[in-house]
Amino acid sequence: MFKNKTILVTGSAGFIGSNLMKKLLSKSENCTLIGYDNINNYYDVSLKEYRLKELDNIKSNNNYIFIKGDLIEKDKLDNIFLEYKPSIVVNLAAQAGVRYSITNPDAYIQSNLIGFYNILELCRKYPVDHLVYASSSSVYGGNKKIPFSTEDKVDNPVSLYAATKKSNELLAHSYSKLYSIPSTGLRFFTVYGPAGRPDMAYFSFTNKLIKGDTIEIFNYGNCKRDFTYVDDIVEGVMKVMEKAPEKKTGEDGLPLPPYKIYNIGNNNPENLLDFVQILSEELVSAKVLPKDFDFESHKKLVPMQAGDVPVTYADVSELEKDFGFKPHTTLREGLRNFANWYYDYYMKGVK
Repeated sequence: MFKNKTILVTGSAGFIGSNLMKKLLSKSENCTLIGYDNINNYYDVSLKEYRLKELDNIKSNNNYIFIKGDLIEKDKLDNIFLEYKPSIVVNLAAQAGVRYSITNPDAYIQSNLIGFYNILELCRKYPVDHLVYASSSSVYGGNKKIPFSTEDKVDNPVSLYAATKKSNELLAHSYSKLYSIPSTGLRFFTVYGPAGRPDMAYFSFTNKLIKGDTIEIFNYGNCKRDFTYVDDIVEGVMKVMEKAPEKKTGEDGLPLPPYKIYNIGNNNPENLLDFVQILSEELVSAKVLPKDFDFESHKKLVPMQAGDVPVTYADVSELEKDFGFKPHTTLREGLRNFANWYYDYYMKGVK
């Protein structure tokens, strides 16, 4: 897919980043692949180390380098750009999580704003062919119109996390306009799968059920989420990486910003109660939970939590039109893969 390229992926020990690196290592040829991650303790560091170990074990003809560092370490990033001169930069490093942003806003300002600004500045200083960066479905905030389209106005974020992601899109647009940096923002919709983030509902629910704790289902179960399997996300990212927005001139003779935004979602929102039911069935099937597990006694319907929205639903028509791609993994298939991985990782101790 990629040949003789130098690609920098930030957040490469993260959930999406490590899966992207896996595919790049196996699908690319004679590339220099640079992973960059601060391996912070937002969640269990051993999970990040497990992902990195998996990358080390992949046999590949590519030159793979991992560098530990933070987005706010501009000098360290500058040295990477100076030495390796990446032609494609995929910025997936960010402080994630809607609820965490309510209690720890500083982490979001540092990583998602100052860190992203550093990436943009280095893409300007050392011109790149394409900057691809992670945005989020959270930017749609309390929008009532569904499915969410990239043509919709997104000026009403309901969390600081969402506000930082919208800010990333605005900053990228200005750099694309001023310096003709081809950039593509990807609004991810509720990404899940094996070795994912423990703060995500499917993972945290599983951890709680194992301990016999009660899980809380927000908005009394009247929520819908466009759950998107991580392999679909990665496939979409790689297709986008290959095709940078074109540099064009406007009617006024001035350059138009080579800038695009896409949704990557399953285009099929699932009710939370249905999601929990499927998850419970797959956990039993994978022997994570016993066959006689009394699931009903371990769930509690509670009001909506601050920063949450009732529905996420991706319009992926632009992605389909430009790349001939849309996510396709069913929720049951994806949760089955997660449940089997969970059993192997936590119960068999395959780490």
